[in-house]
Amino acid sequence: MLTEVATKEDMKVIVFQLAGKEYVIPVHQVQSIEKIMHITRVPKTPSYVKGVLNLRGVVTPIIDLRERFGIETKVADDHSRMIMAKVGELEVGLIVDAANDVLDISPDMIEPQPDVVGSIENTFIEGVAKIDRRLLVLLNLEQVLHPVKQDV
Repeated sequence: MLTEVATKEDMKVIVFQLAGKEYVIPVHQVQSIEKIMHITRVPKTPSYVKGVLNLRGVVTPIIDLRERFGIETKVADDHSRMIMAKVGELEVGLIVDAANDVLDISPDMIEPQPDVVGSIENTFIEGVAKIDRRLLVLLNLEQVLHPVKQDV
């Protein structure tokens, strides 16, 4: 009974942008949102791994989500952010175009992924939420970071 009640609660998510589309990840996976800082390049890593960052004594790999999703890359600007997230034991920084919104999403609003959502792989998508005219793509960070977990 308690589990049933807990699963019907709203999910708080961080909204971020990539190439004009809005994506969300659960706020419990987010530790902080930072401006772009100096990243130390690490040789022989996939191109979407931009390097590592020492943030408050923790060395964290930094992933460019545009490159990870095969979206055309862009130079970081004043709106670019790094979402510092934790998935299992892995702490990682995600470079996004902007991150500036926190929303509550009811489980009733989340629909299964359509066949095509933008250009990213369906395995990265956990669902899609429609809020008014907004279409929010709920990412499965476990899948997004799967190869990173093996390489780090």
